[in-house]
Amino acid sequence: MAYLLHIESTSTVCSVSISKDADLVAIKELNNGYTHAENLHVFIDELLKENHLTPSDLNAVSISSGPGSYTGLRIGFSAAKGLAYALQIPLISIETLKALSVAAIKKANTDALFCPLMDARRMEVYCGVYDNQLNEIIPLQALVLNEESIKALDLNKPIYFFGDGMQKAKELLQTIPHSFFIDDVTASASNMIDLAFEKYEAKQFEDVAYSEPNYLKEFFFTTAKK
Repeated sequence: MAYLLHIESTSTVCSVSISKDADLVAIKELNNGYTHAENLHVFIDELLKENHLTPSDLNAVSISSGPGSYTGLRIGFSAAKGLAYALQIPLISIETLKALSVAAIKKANTDALFCPLMDARRMEVYCGVYDNQLNEIIPLQALVLNEESIKALDLNKPIYFFGDGMQKAKELLQTIPHSFFIDDVTASASNMIDLAFEKYEAKQFEDVAYSEPNYLKEFFFTTAKK
């Protein structure tokens, strides 16, 4: 039996869960803007206490690795790496879009393709395409949305779109034959549990000192005009 702590901080959702092996024990999450700095450590502490656990009961910590919010990723990784180092437990990295696809696959329950879309601001999304076994069909990428770019997502097979970048892309994506849309699929630490436990059993761990988020594209600071 293993207790795993899961942290999701890549979007506006601040989400923390605890699992016992591959079973959800408890979860706390809030989708109220970027509140990770205020809430992440509070959620971790509350979850442990409410479930009569201590940090020393944890066997591993998993972190949603991105892409996503630059600041959210930094906060999440700092928390996960700090816990892993202090407790001398393994750190597990989970691809954010793959975890998002777990929820969509369960909802659709069909043999199709699945394309998570994360808002990357302006007319750009982070996306990839998976089959219903989570095999990668199209690699993770930052996609600028236009009539030409979405042709790459037309794979002549039913495909489901979901995620917080779906709405701004929906008009273009509706031109793809056999396209379907799933609402209310959001980033959540509950989606990470199965993937994290698989990695835990296979001992697929990250180097705590050198593990970094997958930002996918460079972060640019902007200066307000005077």
